[in-house]
Amino acid sequence: MLGYIGRRILATIPVMAVVGLFVFSLLYFAPGDPAAIIAGDQASPEDIIRIRATLGLDRPFLVRFGEWSWHILHGDLGTSIFTNLPVTTMIGQRVQPTVSLMLVTLVFAIAVAVPLGVVAAWKAGSLIDRLVMGLAVTGFSVPVFVVGYILAYVFALQLGWLPVQGYTPIEQGLWPWLSHLILPAVTLGLVYIALIARVTRATMLDVLSQDYVRTARAKGLAQGPVLFVHALKNAAVPIVTVIGIGIALLIGGAVVTETVFAIPGLGRLTVDAILRRDYPIIQGIVLLFSFVYVLVNLAIDLFYTLLDPRIRY
Repeated sequence: MLGYIGRRILATIPVMAVVGLFVFSLLYFAPGDPAAIIAGDQASPEDIIRIRATLGLDRPFLVRFGEWSWHILHGDLGTSIFTNLPVTTMIGQRVQPTVSLMLVTLVFAIAVAVPLGVVAAWKAGSLIDRLVMGLAVTGFSVPVFVVGYILAYVFALQLGWLPVQGYTPIEQGLWPWLSHLILPAVTLGLVYIALIARVTRATMLDVLSQDYVRTARAKGLAQGPVLFVHALKNAAVPIVTVIGIGIALLIGGAVVTETVFAIPGLGRLTVDAILRRDYPIIQGIVLLFSFVYVLVNLAIDLFYTLLDPRIRY
């Protein structure tokens, strides 16, 4: 098992190298001259030359990539062109809202989707099954920003139950922190719920037809232990896989959700950086999100060693 874990960890190195090359290439292969775009229409040729030197565009690609990689390995993501602050500092200032949003969304989605998928498989073909699958289709079909605007209008503007926008750090109290995340988490979690519920239902349908499940029922076990202890445990591998894959949905959806609810997180920082063509920030955030996604998939691969006893190589 240790050999398997070691190989999986080593396999992440070339993946991150390719991601780093792609992220760095964004600056060189962006349409037009990035320096001229950043400088604006009123900039002088001297201003453009200065910006090109700041971005390293006046040096060969491989030389600049080597220098950039060396700085990345030492934790230096560069400096923002407009604020002149280190990118790591700006990310550190925005990371708590995004992490809070993703954690609340993850807990909410799993807590709702897995039971829905189990019940839909148990009542396959019934009205409950059709309602759950209808909810899943709706979650996939409706854009995130539309759901966000509807929830904000109903529960914040009309009913006044929850804040419409902003973020409160958890240090200022649990309820103020959570109240600002409920609507964004529900908005972001609907598509995630749809994905997990569909996979859970499909996997459980296969498991419920196995002989050991029929044996457990024949012994007189209650329906709850049969579904959530015997069947769900053996259906866990595909469900855990899709939960990990769905992290990409959370990362992408966080950009839209934070914009809709004016949450000062990494998603909002990404949008602002794109609008201002602040390439160092864009590179740093894309690299960070990619690294998190690779780590999540690595954690899932390692978790397989606990879920599947056949993995011992």
